[in-house]
Amino acid sequence: MSDDVEEGSGASAFRTFRSLAESADRKFARVRDLPPSGHGPLHAVYYRKVFKAYTRLWRFQQEHRRDLVSSGLRRWEIGEIASRIGQLYYGQYQRTSEARFLLESYIFYEAILSRRYFESPLAAEADLGLRYKELRFHARFLIVALLLNRKDAVMNLADRFRSLVEGSKSVFRETNFKEWKQLLQETFRFLKADTSFSNTRPLRYSLLFDSHPSSLPYIARLHKRRVLKFQDALLTSYRRNEIKIAELTLDTYRMIQCLEWEPSGSFYQVATTESSDNGACSDQSGASGLIDINLSAADMTDPSLPANSRKAVIYHPSVSNLMKVLAAVCEELASDSILLIYVSASGTADQGFPFENESSKARPSTQDSYKNGGSLRPPPGHSRLDSIDNSGTCVYLGSRRSGGVSLYPEDLIPFTRKPLFIIIDSENSPSFKAGLLELVLQIHGSERGEAAALLLSPRRPSSVSDFDVSAAGSQFTYFLTAPLLAFIQLVGLKSDIDGDVYSSAESILSSAIAEWEVILCTSEGLDQVWAQVLPDPFLRRLILRFIFCRAALALLGTPRKNNELLPDCLPSLPEPVSPDSPSIQSHVSKLAETLGVASHFDFSR
Repeated sequence: MSDDVEEGSGASAFRTFRSLAESADRKFARVRDLPPSGHGPLHAVYYRKVFKAYTRLWRFQQEHRRDLVSSGLRRWEIGEIASRIGQLYYGQYQRTSEARFLLESYIFYEAILSRRYFESPLAAEADLGLRYKELRFHARFLIVALLLNRKDAVMNLADRFRSLVEGSKSVFRETNFKEWKQLLQETFRFLKADTSFSNTRPLRYSLLFDSHPSSLPYIARLHKRRVLKFQDALLTSYRRNEIKIAELTLDTYRMIQCLEWEPSGSFYQVATTESSDNGACSDQSGASGLIDINLSAADMTDPSLPANSRKAVIYHPSVSNLMKVLAAVCEELASDSILLIYVSASGTADQGFPFENESSKARPSTQDSYKNGGSLRPPPGHSRLDSIDNSGTCVYLGSRRSGGVSLYPEDLIPFTRKPLFIIIDSENSPSFKAGLLELVLQIHGSERGEAAALLLSPRRPSSVSDFDVSAAGSQFTYFLTAPLLAFIQLVGLKSDIDGDVYSSAESILSSAIAEWEVILCTSEGLDQVWAQVLPDPFLRRLILRFIFCRAALALLGTPRKNNELLPDCLPSLPEPVSPDSPSIQSHVSKLAETLGVASHFDFSR
């Protein structure tokens, strides 16, 4: 009789579990279809509901594990629930850029891996569907570990992923794993490009390495003027044969890392301890319904740090999709905040500068007109629109065969009603700048509220060797996110640099940045466009690294017939931080001498 009661209880629990699982899956599908960059109330409602559904489901399977297993619940089904929760946390990270969500995702994925939820029992027949789940899980976990900069975990996962793909080809001989083999190749190409140097400083902003006390009083003085906070970023990249893992490109990954805070202190000492399969599950997040498995991201985050700025990362968007996301972000942008737009994209390098014509010589300097957000209108009776030749001014956000991917300067004009910090990394950035300058002359005034800050890449990369620098991603983005590594690549050095020499080089560059920071903040000719963003640590660091990049490329002793090998900015930065400045040259010279590459530079200018 008791056996019948237990059997009935198990069947009832199993039916309830299936009902909860189906309800949670429906809500998960609804959230999965939402754009990851959305921030509206609809997103919050859907996420709250789906987290609540998975909270109930997870607790129920914990409380009734014995009955469910006896009724046929399989281990991979528990793993599937945990994997969905990990995906939800990662989705929340994509929406908010809050590190705690990324950590929670890592915790769930690590638990799945350590408990081997997706591994087939030895006596069981190979299951292709289960193998696909295991492959997808490893790919997702690898990206989360990569974003958390868990290098050991990344390499371990990459090796496991390789074994899994190779094993799948031998076990399931009739199945084509072409997409997984391609993803495997992408993974190791990405890791080779990103891990050529070990024991380097994190790309994220570190208070230990990137904050310079000597400049703080001068930065504080800038607060007397208008100050803008870095609140949101929109990142997108497209290159032919680009380095990527799935939809995460190397350039975008570096920029994501560069725009986040680096936790410190106990973060590095916390060991991820495995909880028991029946461990308690506590909801400590209030209305959002977040879940813990005896491991709290609160124990692994740094509460002393400000929140990360939100980042909308778009993979190969159409221009219309990019405009849609831009409009949504600008709509929510606070009046005292600035939006960073990063575009790393292919251009038409064989095109010239379309606006270097006779009419341009007759007008006042575009730099002067741009300075301090002033207004300059074209002469009466002359239409600038008639003189514009748009050919060659665009950058491509995807394959030109797909159509609708050509981003022109005028596409960004409507959004300049908000403060913008624009980074264009493209072979066509000089022409893009020229096109934007031309449009500024037409629209500058009452219809346009803000003067944007622009950092623009050279038309092509530089190097003293025959090494293909694009094999490590965009050189300009590399300088903005890992300046010393980019400099080492520029001068053709390999990854076997002596540790003491490398440390000395880091110290020299850090001292240089600290000095240039003071010079920049105290320059009388500092444009208000730059002055209002310098108090922000992330934007200030990007500007200073741009100064270093420009100096390193300008002082490189290779033949230069024009400025196509140099980055540019708009408005102009003060003369004391130009490549001809003694302070700039002395530090670049010292760095080059320390690395034994001074012969590659020309400091006689």
